[in-house]
Amino acid sequence: MVPMPFLKEAAMKALFIGGTGTISSAISRLAPELGWEIYHLNRGSRKSEFTNAAQIPCDIRAEGTAEIREKIEKAIGSGERFDVVADFIGFVPDHIQKDIDIFNGLCKQFIFISSASAYQKPLSSYLITESTPLSNPYWRYSRDKIACEELLTAKYRENGFPITIVRPSHTYDERSVPLGVHGSKGSWQVLKRMTCGKPVIIHGDGTSLWTLTHSSDFAFAFTRLMGNIHAIGEAVHITSDESVTWNQIYQIIADTLNVKLKAVHIASEYLVKRSEDKYEFRGGLLGDKAHSVVFDNTKLKRLVPEFCAKVRPDEGIPMTIANILANKELQIDDPEFDQWCDQVIRII
Repeated sequence: MVPMPFLKEAAMKALFIGGTGTISSAISRLAPELGWEIYHLNRGSRKSEFTNAAQIPCDIRAEGTAEIREKIEKAIGSGERFDVVADFIGFVPDHIQKDIDIFNGLCKQFIFISSASAYQKPLSSYLITESTPLSNPYWRYSRDKIACEELLTAKYRENGFPITIVRPSHTYDERSVPLGVHGSKGSWQVLKRMTCGKPVIIHGDGTSLWTLTHSSDFAFAFTRLMGNIHAIGEAVHITSDESVTWNQIYQIIADTLNVKLKAVHIASEYLVKRSEDKYEFRGGLLGDKAHSVVFDNTKLKRLVPEFCAKVRPDEGIPMTIANILANKELQIDDPEFDQWCDQVIRII
């Protein structure tokens, strides 16, 4: 073979819209280790830990398409384009249409982060594949994600816009313990109730199956979908293969805290009624967590043969709790939710 010294291997460029959330943070940490050049496009309102990611300060919801494209071209060079653009904060079709307007011709792959909550509720089969119908009458969030997927799929079919749709299920990281019932300020108040010897609410009888995925496992699979030509035009969920019951999840938390679990089981429908729209239980429970979910990851493993979720809940949850206990800023009190729990338990 004749050597071609004029060919130089360039770093693959990826732009993350958002980049500091549960999922995107783990990806932002891993991708540079794999040789990706990462850019974050966000308002910069949250202090970033990612010194190896270039920042493009921008409010994508407020600024005009031409203005945003100008900022991007200034950052990467005129005539250049990203290998991957991933939107972690697109929730409604208007968000996605703006993405299409901005990034059409500026990326080789556009990854939309949808949601596994978009799958049919109630399920017609316990085993969820990517062919499971998308329909969720309980949760507007999920219906909006479905509408976003439909828009992107149409653009792919009509114009070849290079989409990949990723559907996470319940993915957690070191900042928040996965729970079924919690307040608007996160998981800390439930942990605090446990350590104070107070009862905690578990929806239903706690025996439904649920799938938890650690953010590090999600990031491993996601980064292997980035730049993957076989993922173009495809929708795929990324989850663990392991399913556990909600009773097991709460028992892991109690065991980690070295306290006795005082569980009060309450029907999801009753929790929705008692929440009085204060908490998103109709969508979060009836539209998601109240149902047993078992995911078939055959498609993901065909696209990413080396994927295998490694962090079990009884390993990941203790790591999360240890991090929360070590960092005061993650211990956010929620007295309103605490009082609500007391009231509901008292009535029961």
